[in-house]
Amino acid sequence: MENDLQLFISNSNAAEQTFKGKLRKLFLVDKLSSPTGLIILLILSAGIGALIAYQGILAGALILVLMIGPPFVYAIVAYPQFGITVLLMLAYLLFFVGRLGIDFPLGTVMDGIQGLLILGFFIRQKRNPDWTMFRGPIGTLILIWIAYNMAQVANPVAESRLAWVYTIRAVAIVMLTYFVFMYQIKTVQQIRFLLKMWIGLAAFAALYAFKQEFIGFSASEEAWLYSDPNIKELLFISGHWRKFSIFSDPVAFSYNMVVSSILCIALLSYVKQKWKKYVLSGLTIIMFTAMLFSGTRGAYVLLPAAMVLFVILKFSRQVLIGTAIAGVGILFLILVPTSNSNIVRFQTAFKPNEDISFQARKNNQKRIQPYILTHPMGGGLGATGAWGQRFAPQSYLASFPPDSGYVRIAVELGWIGLAIFCLLMFFILREGINNYFSIRNPELKTYCMAMLLIVFAYNIGNYPQEALVQFPSNIYFYFVVAVINITKRIDDKEEEKRMKEAAISQ
Repeated sequence: MENDLQLFISNSNAAEQTFKGKLRKLFLVDKLSSPTGLIILLILSAGIGALIAYQGILAGALILVLMIGPPFVYAIVAYPQFGITVLLMLAYLLFFVGRLGIDFPLGTVMDGIQGLLILGFFIRQKRNPDWTMFRGPIGTLILIWIAYNMAQVANPVAESRLAWVYTIRAVAIVMLTYFVFMYQIKTVQQIRFLLKMWIGLAAFAALYAFKQEFIGFSASEEAWLYSDPNIKELLFISGHWRKFSIFSDPVAFSYNMVVSSILCIALLSYVKQKWKKYVLSGLTIIMFTAMLFSGTRGAYVLLPAAMVLFVILKFSRQVLIGTAIAGVGILFLILVPTSNSNIVRFQTAFKPNEDISFQARKNNQKRIQPYILTHPMGGGLGATGAWGQRFAPQSYLASFPPDSGYVRIAVELGWIGLAIFCLLMFFILREGINNYFSIRNPELKTYCMAMLLIVFAYNIGNYPQEALVQFPSNIYFYFVVAVINITKRIDDKEEEKRMKEAAISQ
């Protein structure tokens, strides 16, 4: 009986191996070029054709998703470099693709990609455990911030739990990508590639803004502009449309032009080839000019502010001369008499006391201060803005316009939440400064400095506007924070390798 069972098992294994061998030959060796393969292709094509004929284009789209989806999902999980590239690229192009008339939940796709990257992170942790990215003040404070936001579901003064549901994913999932970047980006070549891609995407966005300014909006963009009177009220000022390029709104566009300009300026201090200097200088001018088309006054002061820190960090004769020339150019724009609406709006950013909009924001913030002081945990995540108006329109906070990332945090999460967030930003900046002065590799040192300047600019920009809530800034900000620490980690490994080689040579 036992011998018969063993014989049956061995025969089953042999049959299974034979079946696998046939499948391998059919799909991998012959690549369906055999008679059997041709029959399979014929049946599939007939089935797909009949399905599309009876069910229409929806069936065709579904078939494409089923064909492309599984390999795409597998590639993101199994090849995180591919997944990170797709995430950063889609973060830039999300609204541009959406305005092409593609009726698809692209925001959900972004959430899905982030979720898959996090899944891949935990799978790889099982094989190659490395939890060092959770140590240190930045990782610890990010976890505390996420936990605090999760706890907001139990906030007793919150008017709506649904607002929390819709808002938490933009907080928790996005911030977890910091740990994905920290774990998966391991070489200077990866950083180099991602920064080149960033500059390329930013250049495309800047040139597209020139197209909007001098040629006009596309039909789909015009349809969006006139779809809601509130959009026209915000974007049509003094007889001129504010430009938003490929982004959701002029604020997101202008802030991305600023940080991309900062990245180019930081790289200018490192590159040696003249053609690279010319390219980076040209891109900086193009991006800065495109930023003026946005009409976002909060963005105009960010580049000069970042340049002050740049001079402090990279104090040299060449940097002083370059920033002095740039400073003279900006001063000229501030003082020159002009009828150009873009330049006039730029000039008003440096005269806030004469700006009615700025005064209105100051009054709103003064009005909300007693509420913040008496609500240490705030009014609940998503209590203000669009979600507040949608889920609790009669509440006190639903009608309050925060107009500031810091004010929104103080109102929704209380002064406790604001303190945690400010601590996080402080430690990011502190880590960036410490890493910059301790990194030995000039290329890595430059990348760290560029990221530090960008974080500094985002923090200043988060006061007059909400700088970190919209694509692509919400994704790129945590990529930037991760690179600050990744550059230090790579530099330490290079130094350790050099010391070992020196010890062996002795």
